[in-house]
Amino acid sequence: MSTYMPKSGEIDRKWYVLDAAGKPLGRVAAQAAVLLRGKHKPTYAPHVDCGDHVIIVNCAQAVLTGKKLEKKYYYRHTGWIGHLKAVRYDTLMSQRPEKAMELAVKGMIPDNTIGRAALGRLRLFAGAEHKHAAQKPEAWEL
Repeated sequence: MSTYMPKSGEIDRKWYVLDAAGKPLGRVAAQAAVLLRGKHKPTYAPHVDCGDHVIIVNCAQAVLTGKKLEKKYYYRHTGWIGHLKAVRYDTLMSQRPEKAMELAVKGMIPDNTIGRAALGRLRLFAGAEHKHAAQKPEAWEL
């Protein structure tokens, strides 16, 4: 019996909704990364983009355990000398919770063309409402 090799044309993509309310940010991000890559499917192959679309709602209500809100920082560099910007996660979660979730998921996706395509299928919303009801997404339990 030969090994099944999926082709890019025969990938069936579904839509899933993850609710992050009251759940740890990293656990929601890890589950989203699995769904985006397609590792939950029996037809998974690492060289083929076989992931699904993921909608994460209630990003603002995701929790960070321990003292991460006060001690964890998001760093970015502008490109100019000495312009390293640092934002604490309590500020990031209050102002841009979607960005915090996006950074967590991005860190769990490979940095190649398949990973960039997978991040294009990620939709993030701070509240409980999303605009993708026409795609009939299924709820995914963590």
